Amino acid sequence: MNRVGDGTALTAAGLGKRYRRRRGHVLRDCSFRLPAGRICALVGPNGAGKSTLLQLAAGLIRPTEGTLTVLGTSPAGARERFAYVGQGKPLPPQLTVAATLRLGAELNRARWDRSAAERIAYGHPTAQGARDGALDPTARIRSLSGGQRTRVALALAFGKRPELMLLDEPMADLDPLARRELLGALLGEAAEHGTTIVMSSHVVAELEGVCDHLLLMGGGRIRLGGDPEELLAAHTLVTGPPRDLTGHTVVESRDTGRQLTALIRPDGPLSDDWQTAAPSLEELLLAHLRNPKAPDLFTEDAAAGEEKSGSEAAEAEAAGETGEAEEGQENEENARA
Repeated sequence: MNRVGDGTALTAAGLGKRYRRRRGHVLRDCSFRLPAGRICALVGPNGAGKSTLLQLAAGLIRPTEGTLTVLGTSPAGARERFAYVGQGKPLPPQLTVAATLRLGAELNRARWDRSAAERIAYGHPTAQGARDGALDPTARIRSLSGGQRTRVALALAFGKRPELMLLDEPMADLDPLARRELLGALLGEAAEHGTTIVMSSHVVAELEGVCDHLLLMGGGRIRLGGDPEELLAAHTLVTGPPRDLTGHTVVESRDTGRQLTALIRPDGPLSDDWQTAAPSLEELLLAHLRNPKAPDLFTEDAAAGEEKSGSEAAEAEAAGETGEAEEGQENEENARA
């Protein structure tokens, strides 16, 4: 059952982020809407801005311009209702796995789901009552491998029973079996509780077939947004002798002199002498990334609209303005040091 009142998990309008010590924007003019209850693949190459977008949604950094609402309010206002797992996974190294989960329970008393957390950390109980050996409860965090620390971080996220999960490259250091287990747990969470899940990755194959919403990032912008099947249906691969494709939106084309191959968004019927095929998701994404000038495309439910209330918009704007001032002051102090 959806727990988000307006049916929206994230809404960005003109969202941008820049740092004074870097040239240009990390994010620029990002506008999109993520409906609640979706499993969203946030994909793009390294350096596209995926981590920055998730950090903005988690309230770890503030936008330089534009607005971002999370579960209908500011990131700070929604903090108790979402869980964020970053790539760094900062866990207390001196604590054991069991003590870390107890700490999570203490910090989230009103929402903590012990069974969900232990299921991710320790695995499922066997017929004899023991666990299937995922993690040793007495092991200290500092002794764990990267994949094991990821499992603890995800256990804390699941235990919080959030309405929204923000996961930055969650499968990067998991083995294939653990990846499959994680994806199964995420699908179960979404199906049972209506949880919205955003997972970033630069490997399309990891998330294809699992996610029902897509955000493609390239060059600090959202290039594509919406249901993957709808996005694929809007595109066609055409092959034939070189000729004019005026009237259709050409995402990418390759001309060998004898043959033209293009990914297009057809605007009307194509002539019969074109050979046509449906693109794969990977072909669609790579074509947009190779051609930064290709027009962006959002399905109807992914396009950002004017749906925020006046108070929500004002709160988000104030957060952005405050963040810019604080960031400027911080950078000036760092420059003096």
